[in-house]
Amino acid sequence: MRDHTKEFVRLIAETFDCPGPIYEFGSFQVEGQEQYADLRSLFPGRKYVGCDMRPGPGVDVVDDVTNMKLGTGTVGTILSIETFEHVFEIRKAFDEVFRVLKPGGLFVITTPLNFRIHAYPDDYWRLTPTCLRRLMAPYEAKVTGFQGHDKFPHTVMAVARKAPAESDFAERACELNRRYAEYLSAERARQPISKRIRHAMSWLHRSKFERKQMKHYYTSHLVIDQAEAMAAARRQAG
Repeated sequence: MRDHTKEFVRLIAETFDCPGPIYEFGSFQVEGQEQYADLRSLFPGRKYVGCDMRPGPGVDVVDDVTNMKLGTGTVGTILSIETFEHVFEIRKAFDEVFRVLKPGGLFVITTPLNFRIHAYPDDYWRLTPTCLRRLMAPYEAKVTGFQGHDKFPHTVMAVARKAPAESDFAERACELNRRYAEYLSAERARQPISKRIRHAMSWLHRSKFERKQMKHYYTSHLVIDQAEAMAAARRQAG
């Protein structure tokens, strides 16, 4: 788990209603991240279940995200942070998440794109922003996007509401977008001088494209699917 993906989850927890029970798939905390990768404290007062394909730190239940033991429509919120790249039958995983979510359930996902192969225990996929958006098509309202250079971002992410979506989904999504951009701006400014010097020195030896990637590392682009969100608002108002 990386700093910005954890912050993305924190801001969602503060901006959207995240109904319980909350299930995290890919909750195994790899060596060195035992405390840092624990997201439970972001959702106080709600039942939180950590799931993974293997037992270990952070895992309450061993389960397969492509063939869950959970009943249809029984889960309020599902988190999958830096996990689906490790799932070979990834389309089945998306279908299973949608199946087990309750009406009005929330799905939060982040996954790397421009990132090294990291086998926990295996690494299969890199999703583009467009691919993730299409995979989230069944949800009534959603925010999908990326962080980094638009030609090759380092992270793609989404938050999506299964119907019925709240009437103010678009407003909440705009708030998420604003707060996440503010966080990234602050992170850029917070970089120590030593890192900035190393960054400047390496700049001379980088290709034009690599320089663009470095320049836009703290840039995010989130797209709100307004049509679905506005349709949901009209239905609730009517």
